[in-house]
Amino acid sequence: MSQLKVFSSHDGQVIRSLSDHAQISSTLNQIGVRFERWQAAQALTGHPSQDEELAAYQAPIERLMEEYGFQSVDVIALGPEHPEREALRKKFLDEHTHSDFEVRFFVDGKGLFYIHADDKVYGVMCEKGDLISVPAGAKHWFDMGAAPNFKCIRLFTTPEGWQANYTGDAIAKSFPTFEKF
Repeated sequence: MSQLKVFSSHDGQVIRSLSDHAQISSTLNQIGVRFERWQAAQALTGHPSQDEELAAYQAPIERLMEEYGFQSVDVIALGPEHPEREALRKKFLDEHTHSDFEVRFFVDGKGLFYIHADDKVYGVMCEKGDLISVPAGAKHWFDMGAAPNFKCIRLFTTPEGWQANYTGDAIAKSFPTFEKF
């Protein structure tokens, strides 16, 4: 189940907790974060290929590509046996920004995004069917857990893809990990 916890950035206390998708979307929209639920146009069974996954979500992907001017799309999958899972987790766990939107659609599994806006931190547990779009310049971090299990469609406006600008703030260490969320 998708979940949003809004924390005070000063003391880490939970201010609000939501599990209703419409309420999560409305709350995140107030800080410029897009949160949607997508349905596949066709059933995906077994172990679909990247092309089959992209085809199943072609209409909403094309809508976003046109709206934002995205130039590339790919699929990333990480499982608990991935040999670089620890290094990748560490790379995403520090607060950072991007000059591009960070757009992820969860085809399968789940992951935890934190967005640091003003005096609050928004923890969003995304799951299969969730699209999250963190705007350029927004301070955030991502926790996939020690045993990651997700597959995401990623959209980029730049040919370079994912490029982080780390803030140097240790705030991410003050909030619950994926496992404790």
